[in-house]
Amino acid sequence: MEKFEGYIFTALCSTNFLVSCLLFSKITREQREPYMDEIFHVRQAQKYCYGKFNEWDPMITTLPGLYLASVGVIKPVVWLVDLTGKVVCSTAMLRFINLLFNCGILYLLYLIICKLHLKEKTKTASRRVLSALSLSTFPVLYFFNFLYYTDAGSTFFILFTYLMTLYGCHKASALISVFAIFFRQTNIIWVVFCASTLVANKMDETWRTEQSKKKDDKSPCQIPFSVSGVKRVMRFLLEFLTTANHVKAVMLVAWPYILIAVGFIAFIVLNDGIVVGDRSSHEACLNFPQLFYFFSFALFFSIPTSLCYHRALRFLQTLKKQPLLYLLITGLCLLLVWKFTFVHKYLLADNRHFPFYVWKRIFQKHEVVRFALIPAYVFAAWNFMDTLKSRSLFWSLAFLVCLLAATVPQKLLEFRYFIVPYLLYRLHMPLPSLTRLVLEFLFYTAVNAATLYIFINKTFQWPNSPAVQRFMW
Repeated sequence: MEKFEGYIFTALCSTNFLVSCLLFSKITREQREPYMDEIFHVRQAQKYCYGKFNEWDPMITTLPGLYLASVGVIKPVVWLVDLTGKVVCSTAMLRFINLLFNCGILYLLYLIICKLHLKEKTKTASRRVLSALSLSTFPVLYFFNFLYYTDAGSTFFILFTYLMTLYGCHKASALISVFAIFFRQTNIIWVVFCASTLVANKMDETWRTEQSKKKDDKSPCQIPFSVSGVKRVMRFLLEFLTTANHVKAVMLVAWPYILIAVGFIAFIVLNDGIVVGDRSSHEACLNFPQLFYFFSFALFFSIPTSLCYHRALRFLQTLKKQPLLYLLITGLCLLLVWKFTFVHKYLLADNRHFPFYVWKRIFQKHEVVRFALIPAYVFAAWNFMDTLKSRSLFWSLAFLVCLLAATVPQKLLEFRYFIVPYLLYRLHMPLPSLTRLVLEFLFYTAVNAATLYIFINKTFQWPNSPAVQRFMW
């Protein structure tokens, strides 16, 4: 890091923390008591604070990473400053843990951007800093920095795991991934993604060697959409995965992640499933439209950095060149939407969440709407892949497989589940121009201001309950 860039980044970190603290103070004054899922998280964390590690709330479905981390931070502070009374492990003190995670997320984002865009280092200092700051204010993640949820800690440890993978510190990466899994079990998918990037790198090297021998001018970064191209890639994958030397080379590098995966499989067997606590509301299914919702979500939040006139024009040209391919894709999407759309009972019943209104005012308007949106899904998916075309073919395949695993089994449409895949997507896009980054930051700031204003000021009550209700992600 250049000295000047270091000063700028430090100043932005301090400013970001100060602004977050002011917002935290305002939100905590307005909502002093635990709200929604905080009721279970706060209660469980307080049990841990009082040393009751053998008591567990059956309504909690994640492992105790959040509570262990909270106690690990709070107890030494309490001992150092000699705090006593209700302030110890209070709702406000527990929530503040997530502000600390937010500071760490900002720093990790910056380091990952520097590593991923190393070739552009000499001319993009301001863009790297602004990109990290902008992503740290990503609206869905930023909102939950002020409540006692698992999202901030989960995202922090996944980003930390990936950073260590990028630097080749695979033992450290695997160790950190254990903390990520303790925050949310589904993070095992992104641990697998970290290991898959190593496999993808080996595949890239082998592919390049083979193509150079054949004097083929096609780059492994280019995804071959033709039937012959797909056959060639499938043949290569099969040959690579069945060659002892290749498998051995991968295992020598990825063995720490393999140990984590084996340990996680053992946990699933012993636990009789991935969910702890209440399993009735977290049943897996093949909800393929979740992938379409994610592509739409990614398009919406990346509009300032990914969408432009030339890209839209290129999409129309692609449609013109390959109409049969896109007709086939559209037909497949129709089938998936028709046969594999699932609606969770919480999505229809809980009017405190934004997805409730998305579903009610768009998808429930008419039965035809969910099919009419398919052209938009196709464009969103094409835009997603087009922005990642600078990445290698095998990296893209690894990311897509992990994205499928992270989204499709989820029955509930919950924007929080999209945080990690979106950040990874945005981090791997080519570094946007300064103008686009400013637009992205302003866009995120506007969305954050709107959601926090609605949460604080637009309260309501249910007919049969005196409790104050608030809108949130």
